[in-house]
Amino acid sequence: MLFAMLAIVTTAAVAHARGEGEAVTEPAVEETSEGRPTEKGTLGLGLIFGEPTGISAKLYLADDRAIQGAIGASFIAYGYHVHAEYVLHPWILQDRDTFVLPVYVGPGLRVIDYAARGQDSHWAVGLRGVGGLLFDFKNVPLDVFVEVAGIIEYDFTEGAGLALNVGAGVRYYF
Repeated sequence: MLFAMLAIVTTAAVAHARGEGEAVTEPAVEETSEGRPTEKGTLGLGLIFGEPTGISAKLYLADDRAIQGAIGASFIAYGYHVHAEYVLHPWILQDRDTFVLPVYVGPGLRVIDYAARGQDSHWAVGLRGVGGLLFDFKNVPLDVFVEVAGIIEYDFTEGAGLALNVGAGVRYYF
């Protein structure tokens, strides 16, 4: 279901970016040196699906640097999850007329309240390393992303451990 929803959003956005079904009379969008449109906002808000599932945000500090994060529910670990990262976009895999496809990587932090079924909740704090692909549309204020993050955490009840997050989502830019 997650991939079906992302496919629908991506297809609609690509069709809109290409101007299918309507005449395109807008002037060409100016781009920055990294391929991002100058008219696109720097703050993106949207949804993330996976581990966690919730609300996602991204704030561009420069064309190739941003702060991103999410807040949501962790269904595999049974808890409430908040994370944030400082990400770099060091490589651009594709730069087309309608989209840019950069890779992003970066360090971050995660806080989770494990609320296992029928048990008392307990907290964990961890270092999070994220890597992902960003499908950044040029003609519409949307991006679609897929990411994987490894976490080294300290659980205040159970001690140190490792965790893995995988997510995909979409954001609208203001």
